Amino acid sequence: MKMARKVHFAAASVLTLCLAACSSKPAQMDYTAFKEAKPRSILVLPPINHTSSVNAPYGLLSQMTHPLAEGGYYVVPVAMELETFHQNGVPMPDEMAQIPAEKLRAIFGADAVLYSTVTSYGSHYGILDSVTTVELSAKLVDLRTGSVIWSGSAEADDRDRNNNGNNIIGKLIGAAIKQIGNTISDSAYPVAGVASERLLATGNQNGWLLYGPRSPYYDTK
Repeated sequence: MKMARKVHFAAASVLTLCLAACSSKPAQMDYTAFKEAKPRSILVLPPINHTSSVNAPYGLLSQMTHPLAEGGYYVVPVAMELETFHQNGVPMPDEMAQIPAEKLRAIFGADAVLYSTVTSYGSHYGILDSVTTVELSAKLVDLRTGSVIWSGSAEADDRDRNNNGNNIIGKLIGAAIKQIGNTISDSAYPVAGVASERLLATGNQNGWLLYGPRSPYYDTK
């Protein structure tokens, strides 16, 4: 059992690295509002779920904070955030997103809040393949003014993993086996990690967001 877990973890790690390598540079963006706001701390809300997977919001939330923290921002601890919402009778992501900006700032003390929506999360079965995809969009809102200071979207999938040559029978069997495996596990989780990194990575050369104030690359201009 331990060996199986190690193999599963190694496979997920390799998938993350392979998919991350396939990421393309973001388009040129206007960071004027972002630079004026100078957010130092960010509250990341669970994504609003527009998929049929119940795993989607928290499968993503558990990984979305990482690129922000690595990029130099203080991120409100997820466990504390969720417990605060639950204690106040707000258990659902849709309800959390309806809370006014000034109220969120008063409760959590953050400079900005990240709202997001997931539109694809999971495996889709085809005749010759089963593809796992994750698609999401997000916007960063300044909690001091209520204005949007950044927005973006990202997607990732694992379709390059399944290669059975030109053997049709082999492809059919491979797709069926893959679909069974995806059904009994959250196969979208490692793909969600790639999508999160693509969306929230920092740095002018490699990511959408500017470096945060805790990064050695932070631009004070």
